Amino acid sequence: MRAFLNEIIEGLRIAGRAVRTHKMRSVLTTLGIIIGIAAVTSMATILSGISQQFEKTLSSLGTDVIYVSRFPASRGPGFEWWKYAGRPPISEDLVETIDARSEYAGAVAPLTNTNRRARRGDNVVEANVTGSTPAYGRIKGIELAAGRFLTRSDERSAKNVCVIGAKIAGELFPVASPVQKDVRVDGKTCTVVGVRERQGAGLFGQTSEDERIIFPYSTFKKLFGISRWRSIQVMAKIDQTGQMDRATGELTGIIRTARGQDPRAENNFTLIQQDTVRAQFASVKFAIYAVGLFLTGLALVVGGIGVMNIMYVSVRERTGEIGLRKAVGAKRRTILLQFLIEAVIICMIGGAVGVAVSFGLAGVISAFGIPSVLPMSTVALAFGICVAVGVLFGMAPAWQAAKAQPVEALRYE
Repeated sequence: MRAFLNEIIEGLRIAGRAVRTHKMRSVLTTLGIIIGIAAVTSMATILSGISQQFEKTLSSLGTDVIYVSRFPASRGPGFEWWKYAGRPPISEDLVETIDARSEYAGAVAPLTNTNRRARRGDNVVEANVTGSTPAYGRIKGIELAAGRFLTRSDERSAKNVCVIGAKIAGELFPVASPVQKDVRVDGKTCTVVGVRERQGAGLFGQTSEDERIIFPYSTFKKLFGISRWRSIQVMAKIDQTGQMDRATGELTGIIRTARGQDPRAENNFTLIQQDTVRAQFASVKFAIYAVGLFLTGLALVVGGIGVMNIMYVSVRERTGEIGLRKAVGAKRRTILLQFLIEAVIICMIGGAVGVAVSFGLAGVISAFGIPSVLPMSTVALAFGICVAVGVLFGMAPAWQAAKAQPVEALRYE
């Protein structure tokens, strides 16, 4: 064991000297590795950040909440909207129907949105304006930084009151407290009664909860109206989380009956829950991984070929040295380790630069609103890949050096 450790130490010393002797060549050799490692770590960084932000966004839906909607949750490329546009709008009467008939729904609320501009003096901000009932607070688990949430009195009287997100509060009230202050939303005046806790950025540029203004549903309807193209959703919070499948079946029956559907007809509505959205995201993430791994693998293969080529050059340049070492008793294993270590060191240098590039790219990516997190497990994986590439592509040149005959190597010019 001591002899083997000495061989590794000696191999590190010789490999380090070889890399220092040919600095420029070593740097140019690592370019492919740098690109490959930067690609794999950047991809992992973006996917890790997206996954974390997705889970955070998904948690806002609630594990125990079912949404009744005219449209499905996924509306990506190729979405055939005309198949759903002909569906009858979700009626607000459905809220009372589900609340009265469902055994599993503990809280039910309507939900509708529009985008409007909010103003306070010279301060203006774009906001997502939401209309719902006080049950929205319980369903969404709203936490307030100041003030109160909407009440039944607000809803019954259609009061011009609202609860605003943290970003809205910061933009319109940079110094003073917003509570009991007036803001104008699309020219309509309302009084701020509560400010939500900060939630963070939305996923893929979606509206953050911090940019949301919540009105009583009756007030929203009075100020902005409800049209066919601004169809509402209905949220139902299921008290027994283990009964989601039964609750889904129950809600399906209640809604079909309320909408007078023929038993043989397909549902003219969609039930959306967290598991459905997570399954759709999993397929998207798999596609991103597949494309990213292909491109990363291609870059690493190109980089590995470059390392193999330069190692062959190094073996040829040091053939005389190899012959001398073997003549004085160096074993094949010693020569093999020496060149393998040199290949791994070159790849590790490229990996270190690639990881450093990824840290810089993470900041740039975050500046464009794309969540990016570079976990240490990804850094460890990157260096593990470097070792694997060094061993894989350095084995052939190292073996050529190890099996060289001493006499022929000493005569090589």
